[in-house]
Amino acid sequence: MRNNKTFFANIDWTLVTIYFCMLLFGWLNIYAANYGEGAYNLISMQAEPGKQLFWIATSCVWIFFILLLDGKFYTTFSYLIYAFMVLLLIGVLIVGKEIGGAKSWYDLGSFSMQPAEFAKVGVLLALSKYLSQLNLNLNKLETQLRALAILTLPILLIMLQPDAGSAIVFASLFLVLFREGIPAVYLTIIGLAITLFIITLKFEILTATIITTVVTILFGYLLKKGRNSIKPAIFSLIIGLGFIQSVGYLYNDILRPHQRSRIDLILGKIDDIHGAGYNLHQSKIAIGSGGFTGKGFLDGTQTKFNFVPEQSTDFIFCTIGEEWGFIGSFITISLFVGLLFRLIILAERQRSTFSRVYGYGVATILFCHFFINIAMTIGIMPVIGIPLPFFSYGGSSLWGFSILLFIFIKLDAYRMDILR
Repeated sequence: MRNNKTFFANIDWTLVTIYFCMLLFGWLNIYAANYGEGAYNLISMQAEPGKQLFWIATSCVWIFFILLLDGKFYTTFSYLIYAFMVLLLIGVLIVGKEIGGAKSWYDLGSFSMQPAEFAKVGVLLALSKYLSQLNLNLNKLETQLRALAILTLPILLIMLQPDAGSAIVFASLFLVLFREGIPAVYLTIIGLAITLFIITLKFEILTATIITTVVTILFGYLLKKGRNSIKPAIFSLIIGLGFIQSVGYLYNDILRPHQRSRIDLILGKIDDIHGAGYNLHQSKIAIGSGGFTGKGFLDGTQTKFNFVPEQSTDFIFCTIGEEWGFIGSFITISLFVGLLFRLIILAERQRSTFSRVYGYGVATILFCHFFINIAMTIGIMPVIGIPLPFFSYGGSSLWGFSILLFIFIKLDAYRMDILR
């Protein structure tokens, strides 16, 4: 049995340090976003800064509990945790509270809890458990379908809420399968589908059909290997044209009106700075007005006068850009890049497939949140409403991200007890 000194020595303090630096900088910006709204009392549970301090403190309790448990706990109870999270997602559809048009929250009196944030942990544990089985071959269709089923079930339940942002995050875990050996052709298909979707929306069906046909003929000519290559080319063309025809249905009947408006803004089809584009327009003004060094802590005018909606949650990066400028934005991005690189390095040194898959999954989820959140605040992606990890205000997201990260830190500390 390890003594306490050895136990703490095996914890990766680099990750822990980055984590607490993010919490501190994030809380300062939450305070700034609420400055002038009764946020002077830092321990008041009536204001967001005080509530966030409570979430940070309780996150530390979760961290202690996670590190206290034996590393075998997470491998042993992975499927049970997954099943419990699925039940929570089903339950919220029945008894959940609707906020912002989505039934995604449990009403717990003074607080609300979003199960999708915790379901990420359960899904990643179950996926890691499944992929860590001996003699598992991801080139087999049966294996691929089972892995996809683990991911698809929570995605479908989340889409029923509906919460497209969280669904995209869960779908990003598909990338973890490529590290474990799933054929790269799937990534190519996904990339082509996204490209066709954008082309069809931007240039209409006729143009997308012509482009698809020309590209297919061109590639078929360049890669011709005899008659055997004709059938796959024709099949690919039929699938591509069929997908193009379905884009209209997906766009008009599946997506909600405000989601369509946000996509149209990014594609340049509409320019509505007083309506659908208001958030994005104000976000760009806030970030751009910060300049190189920023306006100064608590001196942001866009922040102080609430020009940007959801300033302390989805658009917290606006506060950073306005008050801390390019320097603050660079520090924030550097913290995330450092965190992600460290996660990948640690994932590669794991002795078990379970820990490696879990580590890559954590990096994938955090990257997805980080990239999409910042990209939507600067106008290169539609606004889909997902938080910036460890920065945005919110108890469910902070707890979820903290649990997600520190389970991996525990698994990494436990790696020396695992025989190859």
